[in-house]
Amino acid sequence: MRFSEAMQTVTRHGDGWQATVSEDWLQGRSAFGGLQAALALRAMRELVSADMPLRSLQTTFVAPVPAGVVSIRTQRLREGRSATQVEASLHDGEQTLCRLIAVFGSARPSVLNFQPVQPPVPTAIAHELRYVEGQLPAFTQHFRASWLRGDLPFSGGHQRENVLRLSLRDEGQPDETHVLAFADFIPPIALSMFDTPTTGSSLTWMIELLRDRYDDLGMDDWRVDAEVVAARDGYTQQSVTLWGPRGEPVALSRQSMVVFG
Repeated sequence: MRFSEAMQTVTRHGDGWQATVSEDWLQGRSAFGGLQAALALRAMRELVSADMPLRSLQTTFVAPVPAGVVSIRTQRLREGRSATQVEASLHDGEQTLCRLIAVFGSARPSVLNFQPVQPPVPTAIAHELRYVEGQLPAFTQHFRASWLRGDLPFSGGHQRENVLRLSLRDEGQPDETHVLAFADFIPPIALSMFDTPTTGSSLTWMIELLRDRYDDLGMDDWRVDAEVVAARDGYTQQSVTLWGPRGEPVALSRQSMVVFG
């Protein structure tokens, strides 16, 4: 199931929504976090004007989201003159699996106008991540990923910064849901510091979007710049800057993760 097809499974069901998570979008026992957030965002969009861009999204991963049908509940928390806040949650029965709060905001007049500038990456041999069933998370088969800087997972490396070139195996034009998928693709950098497979999991994720449209970017050759900022007591903190194919700044994100090793 392609990413765009997964988004199309979000359908009205009574007072809420339902979506389908296929096996090929799993990340261990749970659905890929970027997909969880994207499914919830698709449902939240029904409560907000299409011309009001998503500005930020906060996500807490509560419990694994298994393959199959998941229910989505949404609620508008507040609607102001220029910003609307919406809450969503994924459920399996009465069990909350994921909770999210999104802020949508119209453009405001401002004298301030500056953005991050993409730093160059020294020319080096790119290390492609090749999907091997049973050895890599299933969802990675939907992406083409190459490491331009940093170490591959479980390679026993020491680098705390990674730079990836990333494409999504899908057709059509990207939107805000694709931004979530690109930004969440990179695994915990801490896993590259182990030389044997080790389990990791995201606890919380916050992403801030820097554009109001994405359909001019395409699906290929995005760039992810990531850094593991701290690691202690089994928890790591990782930051990401997401760039479009021509070096456009697209999003900033921060995740708190746990690594079992």
